[in-house]
Order: sequence, then C-alpha cells, then structure tokens
Amino acid sequence: MTDTKWEEKYKKKVLDASKAIRKIKRGSRIFLGTGCGVPYHLVQELANNASKMADNEIVHLLTLGDTPSADPKFQTQFRHNSFFISANMRDAVAEGRADYTPIMLSDIPRLFRSRKMPIDVALIQVSPPDEHGYCSLGISVDITKPGAEAADLVIAQVNDRMPMTHGDSFMNVRDIDYLVPYNEPLRVFESQEIDEKIDKIGSYVARLIENESTLELGIGALPQAVCNNLLDTGVRDLGIHTEMFSDSLIPLIEEGVVTCKKKSLHRGKVIASFAMGTDKLYNYVDGNPFFEFHPSEYVNDPYVIGQNNKMIAINSALEIDLTGQVCADSIGHKFYSGIGGQVDFIRGASRSPNGRAIICMESTAMNGQISRIVPRLSEGAGVVTTRGDVEVIVTEYGLATLHGKTIRERVLSLIAIAHPKFRNELLEAAKTMKYVFEDQVPFQAKGTYFASEYETVETFKGPDGPVEVFFRLIRPDDTDRIKELFYDLSEESIFFRFLTPLKSLRRQTLQQFYDVDQDADISIVAVIRPDEEEETERIIGAARYLLNRSTNEAEFALIVQDEYQGRGVGTFLLNHLMRIAKSKGVDAFVAYVHPRNQPMIRFLHKTGKIVESKMSLADEEYIFKLKL
Repeated sequence: MTDTKWEEKYKKKVLDASKAIRKIKRGSRIFLGTGCGVPYHLVQELANNASKMADNEIVHLLTLGDTPSADPKFQTQFRHNSFFISANMRDAVAEGRADYTPIMLSDIPRLFRSRKMPIDVALIQVSPPDEHGYCSLGISVDITKPGAEAADLVIAQVNDRMPMTHGDSFMNVRDIDYLVPYNEPLRVFESQEIDEKIDKIGSYVARLIENESTLELGIGALPQAVCNNLLDTGVRDLGIHTEMFSDSLIPLIEEGVVTCKKKSLHRGKVIASFAMGTDKLYNYVDGNPFFEFHPSEYVNDPYVIGQNNKMIAINSALEIDLTGQVCADSIGHKFYSGIGGQVDFIRGASRSPNGRAIICMESTAMNGQISRIVPRLSEGAGVVTTRGDVEVIVTEYGLATLHGKTIRERVLSLIAIAHPKFRNELLEAAKTMKYVFEDQVPFQAKGTYFASEYETVETFKGPDGPVEVFFRLIRPDDTDRIKELFYDLSEESIFFRFLTPLKSLRRQTLQQFYDVDQDADISIVAVIRPDEEEETERIIGAARYLLNRSTNEAEFALIVQDEYQGRGVGTFLLNHLMRIAKSKGVDAFVAYVHPRNQPMIRFLHKTGKIVESKMSLADEEYIFKLKL
C-alpha cells in the first residue's frame, strides 16, 4: 500500500545534524554506515558534540578518510569496534584504543538482529525519497540495512549525491526517526597503481576464468589488474556476484565482457552489497537496473553464492604456510584487516558447479626481504582460510592448486610459486619437518614454472574422440602424475625409454624429469586438464632436452602414453621443444635410440630433420642428430 502522507511525516522528522546527534544518549552503541557510504557530515557532528558524549561504542565494517571520533583525545567519549580494520583504524586498534571483532561478513546481520550485539543508534546515509517515500541506501547496503533495521534509533543523512540503486536497498521514511538533509560529495576510493608484479598476478587469475563464469571481484589494485587482463583474453558473458566492486567493472561491461546473460542466479543482474569508487562509478549505478544491491546476509551467504555456476572467488592473503593455511587479517599479533567475505566466498565457490576459489598475494613483503610463503605462520597470525578450504594460490610466479592434495604435493606446489631466492630455504625447512623426502632435489629454476611462452593448446584425435591437450613446463609437483604416466606405459615403451626393463620408477629417476634449470634445459609435459570427464589433471606425454654447452647441442628424449601414440602428440611435443630450443640459440638435437625401437626410428625419419645418423661404437644404440 502506498503511503500518500509520507511527505508530512518527512517534514516532521527533519532536524539539523547537531540536534539529531544530541538525541544519542551516553553509553549508546552507535552503528555507522559503510565505506564510501559513511554519512560524513553526521560523523563530523558526532565529534563536534563529543563533550556531551561518554562511553559510546561506534560499530562499523570499514571507514574511509578522517574519522574524528577515533582521535586519541576522544578516548573517554568514543571507542570504535571494527569488523574490518581499514587504514584509518589500524593505529587505534594496535594501540588498544579501538576493538576488532573477527566475524564472517555474512554473520554480522544476524549478530544485530539476534541482539547479541544490540544497536542503539544507526547513523546512515540515503538518497532523497522517491514519490512513494522510499529512500535508497545507494552504494552501501551491506550490513548498513540490517544495522538500521535492528537499531532502536535511526538518523539518516539525506544526500542528493547518493545514487538510487535497485535491489533490496530501500528504507521508507516512516522507518527513519530523524532526517538530516545535507548534500556533500561521497567518499572516493581510488585503487593503488598496478605494478608489474600485480599485473602478472592478474594475468594468471584471468587465465583461470572461462566464458560464462560469475566473479567475485572486490576493490584495489589486484581486482583492477584482473579486470584489465580479462579485456585481453577474449572471455565473454561473465556474471558478477560480489560483496563489493569499483570502477574497474565499468570497462568490462562496456566492452561486453560482463553481460550477466548466462548467470544461473539473478540472470541479467550484477549482484553486490556495496560499491567503492569514484563519481564516475556512482553516476553509472544511479538508477541503473543492471545493478542490484542486497544485504550481506544474502550476497555473502555461501548457499546463495554456490547457486552461481562457475563461481570464481578472488581474495587476497598476507601470509601462507607450506601446508596451505591462509592468514589474511593480521601480521603476527598485529591485526591488519579482517575476515570480511573471504571464507563466505571460498566456501560458496566450492559449492558452485565448476566453481573455483582463488587466493592471491605477492610472493614477498618488505621490498623483497621476506617471503610471504613460510614454513609456519608467524607467531600470533590467525588462520582465516583453513588448509581444508584452500584451493588455488596465485603469486607473480604462478599458481598452486592445493585442494585435495597431500602435504608433500602442497609443499612442492607452493615452493614453486615462491620467490626463487627463498625456494631452497623453504625446501630445507620442509625437509626438517618431514613434509617432503630428504633426498628431494633442490629447485634449480630461477624464474617461473608458468611461463606463457612455453604454453600452448592443441586438439588431437583421442581414444574416444577429439581431446584438447595442454602443453606446459614440467613442475616439481608433477611427481605423482609422471609416476602415473610411467605405470600406464607398456613394458616395451618403458624399455625403449629407459633402455632397461624397469618394474618400478626410482624416486631419483622420477626427480630427473623436473630437475631442470630452464636456462640450459627444458622439460615439457602434455596434459589433459580437468573437465566433466577428467577429475584431475593427467599427464599423457613428456619431452625434455639437456644442453651440452661445449657443443651447443642438446640431447632430447620423449615419451607418450601408449593410447596416445601415433596420434600426433609426440610430433607436437618434439616440434614444440625444438621451437623453444631454437629461440634459446641451441644448434641441434641429439637422440639415442635402441635399434629395436623401430617406431621411434620411423618417427624421427618422418620429421625430415635428420642431418646425421650413426651406430654407437658398442652397437647398442643409434645416434641421430636433428637440425632445428
């Protein structure tokens, strides 16, 4: 039913800020709206009236810019309690002048409504009312709407600059106790500059995103880098279901990358709970039905998140130990940020069909002096994402898939994406803790194991129809997959590859597959990646060359699973290896082949690249030299 008398009620509730703030009693718990939606005029007036306040607790998610009430001179009047520690609150929390309440973002509304944390007063910011008396909470719905609905007293700053946003974002004038008309610019958030490392992380994340995925993006340099890289991947029809977003989303929409047309939940809509950005963003969402804002209890509910097909959750970390425990809210004992929505979205993405949860961070901190991947978390560091929840970790050196992996596999995967100068230090620590074998070979590679110039995809005729094969550098965590390849080989294939009838693969032999330095030697694997048929990555072929620096010629060898032999996989492996070697200035390839290995001999002749062939002095093997 439409309230036709709302204008009369509105006029009766209008006060100036000073009079409205004086309605707050001493000892009250005051809820403050979020981020760029903070009612800054009311916050300033709160500080101006500090002499009339005492023992007032100010509860909020995160704030931006000046927060006068957090000034040390107001310690007896105000004490902040933050669910997520922003930069302007860190000193206050670290010095004991403010509190931090660790909690999942999806749980905060229930905290208010259950009265476990009763709210006496809510200070919020809204748009002017529409013709029916409904004000929009605009860019800050999140925990702001639940906080206001649970509060005994609601004071709203009515700001013409607050956008009207669609969704579950409205409050009627009748549900607001006092209205303070005051126009001022909304707080502006601009992400930090994207450096080379952040851009590289963004490129790795973008490579994991498929057509028709739904993304959680967030704000800051990293989401900006992901968005920038998505513009170049050709991916299409992405959806958005995220607790927050910024200006970086606009180009994706304008370029047709984000359409939300294929979403399985809220098709055709961007779903979020708050936005932080510039005036360009605020103008873009104003009255735009493409965007819907909902409270955090809905947007961040893992059950709701999991209803999105191909849900990709992208979050960050401060430190990760070798078993996969993720610290994201503290640096040792010092609280730095908060739990936020990380766990909500990680667990939601894990419920999603073909979903994926990604944790990103730079490999080092303090200008490269310390590794963020550590043998054990720092003393006092809290675990936000458990080792059981973690799935994919990304640094500027690549990505480690941990879900369902053993501690040994996790350790090798994480060391492979650590900064090269810390890799063998981490390996020695892992050996001490018995996480890996004592004879695990050191890491020779000084760069990334995920170099895109070595990666390519090709389609072949497989045993059951066309199959897409991914070619990439081998990694230390490929050990078990190489072992599976070995035991899938026939006895003849094993004999011809190793020139001895092996019944088992010694660990030392296994490590030789990936014990390469990448400057002189290269080892490539042919991989069938997980899909509806393949639950895990499977290696079906491997090829490598070892450079003899004195001759500038490289010995090469390759092996292909029996069921994929004769289908072009081996030929592609060799040609790919040759292209890499040629780019590095290698003159020729040399192969040693058993005389009875006629398939390999025919294979080499068919390449048309043999420039020399001879039998060794012992007549035990042919030696072929191939031009590059």
